[in-house]
Amino acid sequence: MASSLFDHGQVFSQLERIFSAMGCNGRHAHLCSDILVLAELRGIPSHGLMRVPDYHRMWKKQRINASPSLSVVHESPGTAVLDADRAFGVVAGVHAMELAMEKAQQCGTAWIAVKNSTHYGIAAYYSMMALERDMIGISMTNANTLVAPTFSRQPMLGTNPISVAIPANLEPPFIADFATAPIARGKVSIKEREGQPVHQGLLQDEKGRMTTDPAAIRKGGCIRPLGGDYEHGSHKGYAMAAIVDIFSAVLSGANFGPFVPPQIADLPEAQNSPGKGLGHFFGVMRIDAFQTKQRFKEYMDLWIKTFKNATPIDDQQEVMVHGEPERRKEKYHRQKGIPIPEKIVRDLNEVAKELNVKQRLSTTPEQR
Repeated sequence: MASSLFDHGQVFSQLERIFSAMGCNGRHAHLCSDILVLAELRGIPSHGLMRVPDYHRMWKKQRINASPSLSVVHESPGTAVLDADRAFGVVAGVHAMELAMEKAQQCGTAWIAVKNSTHYGIAAYYSMMALERDMIGISMTNANTLVAPTFSRQPMLGTNPISVAIPANLEPPFIADFATAPIARGKVSIKEREGQPVHQGLLQDEKGRMTTDPAAIRKGGCIRPLGGDYEHGSHKGYAMAAIVDIFSAVLSGANFGPFVPPQIADLPEAQNSPGKGLGHFFGVMRIDAFQTKQRFKEYMDLWIKTFKNATPIDDQQEVMVHGEPERRKEKYHRQKGIPIPEKIVRDLNEVAKELNVKQRLSTTPEQR
């Protein structure tokens, strides 16, 4: 599919106009735009601009609240439960992480569970916030049902990502950001749109048989757990997804497993759901609650350099530390531009038109 390169600042400005037209205040429009642009910069388009039409449709159906009243409904010195009032997920996530950092400053560590939220984008956006204060950040969320437990024909869990960000001294920080399933739904959609198969072991059809057809999910199939099958450790992937679901939903009172509301407007929400909306879970650790910051960060440098110096399997491979591939992509895209497929550009411009936003994304300057 043909793509054009766009300056990230141009894209950010257009997104701000779109979210403002949906009723977001200035800060919320900034956050919604920032996380989507960062996903594109870091090479994660499955959580980037392709999400805007779904966010718009969910907003139109009042499944996203652009003017939320976030409230703490349960609290201790080091913990809290936040009701997000169906806010855009990034609005809820940033609020929760800011609260976690404030509490960790007093208690050493802090944990915030969120309910009644919506899709929150890339998990690393939140864990990385802690790096600015020399803290360790943890972020996770449950997601709508796409993944089958081991031996199940029926999807019961989401792709349920986890991110952990750990500061270092002279080395770049360690930033893990991964789904607890072998592939994200957005990446399956990209494969289907491009007419490409997925790798063996990632998906199963409606009868539970392995398939490489990316359309299988639309036909009643689902994503297999990380590991693919029991012999390759799928029960461990199932366990990780389950842990994220319990921390994000059972602790907060959000919907869990098959009751999680779909983050696609065309799919109906489950009837008689036991909880409220989507759930997230955030943690912050103050390093000096364990040892001095400088000692830890220097030791973290040694850890990173040790793993970077591992012997590669061949001359074509490089042993990398988590966060390194995304950091390289971000640097490249900031310099060269973000590649955006023509269809995504058309979709964004249709949303802008419907919201009476006059500006359009275009490679022609006078049409911007």
